[in-house]
Amino acid sequence: MATKRIRKAAVIGSGVMGSGIAAHLANAGIEVYLLDIVPFNPGEKDDVNDPAFRNSIATRNKALLAKTKPSPIYSKRDLDRITVGNMDDNLDWFAEVDWIVEAVPETMAIKKATFDKVEAHVNDHAIISSNTSGLSIEGMLEGRSESFKKRFIVTHFFNPVRYMKLLELVEGPDTAPEVVDAMVEFGSDVLGKGIVFGKDTTNFIANRIGVHGMMTIMHLMKKYEMSIEGVDTVFGKAMGRPKSAVFRTADMVGLDTFVHVAKNCYDTLTEDEEREIFQVPDFMGTLVEKGLTGQKAGGGFYKKGKGGIQTLDLNTLAYRDREKPEFASIGKAKGAPAQRIKKVVVDGDDKAAEFAREVTLRSLAYTARRMGEIADDVVNIDRGMRWGFNWDLGPFETWDALGLQWAYDQMKAHDIEVPAWIDEMIASGAESFYKQDGATDLYYDVASKSYKAIERSEKAISVGLLKRQGATKILGNSSASLHDMGDGVALLEFHTKMNAIDPELIEMMHQAIDEVEANWEGLVIGNDATNFSAGANLVLVYMNAQSGQWEPIESMVKSFQDANQRMRYSWKPVVSAPKGLTLGGGAEVTMGANAIQAAGELYMGLVEVGVGLIPGGGGNLQLMRNVFGPHSDNKEFDPFPFLRKVFMAIGMGEVATSAEAAREYGFLNASDGVTINAENLLFDAKQRVLGMARAGFKPPRPSKFRLLGPDGAATIDMLLYSMQENGVISAHDRLIGRKLANVLCGGETNPATLVDEQTLLDLEREAFMSLCGEEKSQARMQYMVLNNKPLRN
Repeated sequence: MATKRIRKAAVIGSGVMGSGIAAHLANAGIEVYLLDIVPFNPGEKDDVNDPAFRNSIATRNKALLAKTKPSPIYSKRDLDRITVGNMDDNLDWFAEVDWIVEAVPETMAIKKATFDKVEAHVNDHAIISSNTSGLSIEGMLEGRSESFKKRFIVTHFFNPVRYMKLLELVEGPDTAPEVVDAMVEFGSDVLGKGIVFGKDTTNFIANRIGVHGMMTIMHLMKKYEMSIEGVDTVFGKAMGRPKSAVFRTADMVGLDTFVHVAKNCYDTLTEDEEREIFQVPDFMGTLVEKGLTGQKAGGGFYKKGKGGIQTLDLNTLAYRDREKPEFASIGKAKGAPAQRIKKVVVDGDDKAAEFAREVTLRSLAYTARRMGEIADDVVNIDRGMRWGFNWDLGPFETWDALGLQWAYDQMKAHDIEVPAWIDEMIASGAESFYKQDGATDLYYDVASKSYKAIERSEKAISVGLLKRQGATKILGNSSASLHDMGDGVALLEFHTKMNAIDPELIEMMHQAIDEVEANWEGLVIGNDATNFSAGANLVLVYMNAQSGQWEPIESMVKSFQDANQRMRYSWKPVVSAPKGLTLGGGAEVTMGANAIQAAGELYMGLVEVGVGLIPGGGGNLQLMRNVFGPHSDNKEFDPFPFLRKVFMAIGMGEVATSAEAAREYGFLNASDGVTINAENLLFDAKQRVLGMARAGFKPPRPSKFRLLGPDGAATIDMLLYSMQENGVISAHDRLIGRKLANVLCGGETNPATLVDEQTLLDLEREAFMSLCGEEKSQARMQYMVLNNKPLRN
């Protein structure tokens, strides 16, 4: 019987994928063994019996995790959960674990030899999986026992593992249902992955469709006289693809890896009607032969030159300065992804549109012809492309955006083969692959020739779903709304641009507390956006500062401080649910709650120094309260080390790059929760509110602080003076730092006097207003508004 709970795992193979899987297991709190081979080429001074030598491959690759960018780990402390070993000396470890995932090179002989060792030492309940992306399950399982086959499944992660949502699961013919169920639950709830069910075919779903699409582009680009930059301009944001588009994506993946995947398709898909599409173009083979394999090699289709980024000229295979092609159809591609794609493919009439049209129609038809071969339904294919290749819309969602009938007619007109099931679907009168019936999302099911409901986890709560289910909108204005989440919990949703904090949003915060304290069990603050909140409405602050309108600024700041304090000390529990960018005012809203349930991918910080200010909505107080609140009035504690930590976080504009990193900075407390699967975030936040309410929630006691006053501020200024003298900061940076130090040290106080929270808020507001009046701070605000990056002046 396979395990139902995975608490400890082993990863075999410590290369990019293996170490990435181990890192994300560690992110999720799982203890993991990372094993690799014993080096077979010892040096003269190597002791071949020394564990340090025998484990050196896995040790080296584990160490690389701390240096890799973007980081595969939430916190360097997560590396402590990874124990390295080797495949000769540590096979007995397999008896301890609940899951063994193999990530060795994609060679059948190596896979089978690995499984020989695994089967000889594995316990009778562990799940065994392979991270293969192309080898057949039948081949890998040849000679294995029935018990092994029942517990075996393909778990195909995408690189980088932490950031790519897709996890393809592929069952073998004998895989037990409980193994599939366990991996679905673990992959989704613990690792935060989007699960897609594929079949035992070459490169499964995402790589099969994705590589076909990219190869189609490469084979057709000459016909349309498209350069590398031209291709990436067309097949970037305008077509609902990531900014890396085609050739930049290939550079990031590695041209050698891309060639391997394409060649595997060509070699094994002998019955594929478009097999020749997978034939690698000569220019790509030449680049690989020269070692120009992309980003990891310092050059591929793009490379950094002395004057900036250079691009490969496919005619000469020499690098030249990068061009910026402009196409009318691409320039008109605005709005939501479906609107952008339609603008190009359907409405466009230039070379770029013709190129995009042919590629898209051929790719959609090819995908439709793979139905039943690589997956059983449109949902799994679309999810595979959205989660594995970061497309905004999957192939069938794209088809819907173009219009089912329009695209079908175009394919017929251009002699592009359309499968019979599409003919039947069109003949039945169906108008789309997806549609809605109230709160239920439906998809066209090929097998039954009817629409079926898309399965949805009860944990996948969203504001959009609540609205479609008929949830009551309790209150609302143009900036925020209060909704009924059910079970007596209200949800405060921000819906300004980038969820920026403005006066109407702040007013809704006040109204929400009034309403919740009177009628509800508690409050969640969250939304459906990718980013929780990018901070205050800087344009509003800047325009008022430029015109000398100080009262509206101070009124907004004071009201925002008060709103965050009311959230903190409400008689009903308030839980914030941040994800993505949670900066400035967004961080202040988050820390103003009684508890935080954060997404694992959280980018949180008090970054106001970048626009010449300090936090104004209570951020200084909140971080002080988090970092040393429990000891803030204790005579036995020296406050300076705590204040220094707070000062550096705010003064350097530090941004945590995960929820765990945010905890280390002090933005989150030890008791705050982390949800790795962002789709479950609002559900988890709601459960936290209900738990607090049912446990007899009472608001916390306000903090009082024993601070250092002018002496502490002077000590910090000595540090600032040294940094200015060494050219690390400017004179204006030092001015901002001195004002921040005055706030954090309590102004005109001394260690014998306790400073209350309102005093600190008043000091903060005074400093914020004075900096708004500084010419250089206004210049920083203007620069950020115009260029979306900070000015150092």
